[in-house]
Amino acid sequence: MEERAWAASQIHITLRATSEGRSWTGFAAQLYDTSGGFAEMPPKTHHRVRMHLSAPIIATCRCAGFVQRRRMSPGDCDVVPLAHSAVWEEDGPATMLGICLMPSLMQTAAEGMDLNPDTVSVEAQLRLRDPRIGHIGRALQLELQGPEPNGRLYADSLGLALAARLLQRYAPIVPPRVYSFSKRRLSAVIDYIHDNLVLDLSLSELAVVAGLSPSRFRILFKEATNQPAHQFVIQCRVEYAMSLLTKRKYSLTEVASLSGFSDQSHMARCMRRVVGVTPAVVKRQHE
Repeated sequence: MEERAWAASQIHITLRATSEGRSWTGFAAQLYDTSGGFAEMPPKTHHRVRMHLSAPIIATCRCAGFVQRRRMSPGDCDVVPLAHSAVWEEDGPATMLGICLMPSLMQTAAEGMDLNPDTVSVEAQLRLRDPRIGHIGRALQLELQGPEPNGRLYADSLGLALAARLLQRYAPIVPPRVYSFSKRRLSAVIDYIHDNLVLDLSLSELAVVAGLSPSRFRILFKEATNQPAHQFVIQCRVEYAMSLLTKRKYSLTEVASLSGFSDQSHMARCMRRVVGVTPAVVKRQHE
C-alpha cells in the first residue's frame, strides 16, 4: 500500500469517563473524545483495544508493520498487543473507548481456557469487527457513563470475558478439561457472599474462596446458579434487605447500608427489579 503523509496536527483528547479509582482487576478503560488529526502511541507493557463509538470517520492506522486506510464505524476496533507501537491519522472528531488489558489478566484467562500462557500471544488487529467484543465494549461504556455502576464484580467479569475472547480468536483450540463446581465449593462461596454483603466483592476474591481461577469460576458459578456472580450478589442483598425491613428498628437508610447498597435509592431500584416491590412498601406492610 502506498504510504501517505501523516497529518501535521496532533489529536486532542478530552476525557469523558475513566475506570481510575474503581479497583477493576487486571484492566482499565477510558471513554474519550478525539479532535481528529495525528496520534502516536508508544509501546506499552499491556495490550490495548481501541473501539470506535461515534459516527464513521476515515482513519489510517500503522501497527506491527501493517498500514491500513479504512472507514471506521461504531464497534470497529484496533487491537495493539503489548510492546507494539501504533500511529493513527483521523479525518475528523470521534468518540473512543480505550481498554488496557494487563498480562496478569491475559494469563488468568489463558489458564481458565487450559492454554499455556507462555505460548499464547495476541496478534495486532486493525478494524476488527467482532460482535462479542462489541457487546463487551458497549457494556463497559455504560458502566463508565451510567449514574449507578454495577460494581467491581460486574466489571471484572467483562474484563475477563474480553481477554478470553481475544485469546479464543487467535489461540489454538484446545479441548477443555471437565471441571465441576462441587456442592462444598458452591456452599463456601455463597456463605462468603452472605457474610460480606457490605463489601465491594470482586470476581478474583470469590474465585479464591472457590479454589478456582477467575475465568473458570465465572463459567462454573453461572452454570451452578443460573446467574452471573454479580446478579447473584444483588439478589442476596435484596433478600437480606427484605428480612431487615420486617424489623421495625431499622430505617430505610440503615437497611440499605447493612445490605451493601450504595444508598437508599440504589436499594429501591434493585429491589424493584428483583422482586417487583419497593422497600417502602415492604416496610409499611410490617408496621
